[in-house]
Amino acid sequence: MPRRIFEAMPAADAVVLPPSATVHAAAVAMKERRQCVVLAMTAGRLDGILTEQDVVRRVVAERRDPDRVTVADVMTRHPDTIPATDLALTGLQMMEDGGYRHLPVIHDGRVVGLISRVDFVGSEKSELETERQCWEQLR
Repeated sequence: MPRRIFEAMPAADAVVLPPSATVHAAAVAMKERRQCVVLAMTAGRLDGILTEQDVVRRVVAERRDPDRVTVADVMTRHPDTIPATDLALTGLQMMEDGGYRHLPVIHDGRVVGLISRVDFVGSEKSELETERQCWEQLR
């Protein structure tokens, strides 16, 4: 039986900060919580997502001051989301197509968690590859 997103989602809470937080504060929160992504939220609304790669590429590599740069300055605004009841395979497909590793999960219009590529099992990855091969043969 195919898993749903909520079944694949890890139990750990996502790191949530306001967009006005500094990138330094976000990096400290990621380190303390052993997470590699921050959800930027205001009053329960998802404004964006900041990953370790964003910090490296948009702050460190550009020699920007992480104590002055805010999460809002470098986050990905309005990221894709997925309903908690969608199939896990759908989430994996979205990540593959979009070229990203993290996907906020929503339920009743609210963010309830975050799913990452590492949260998917081998059978889901194998099924996605099988689907891709089938579509390639049809072209």
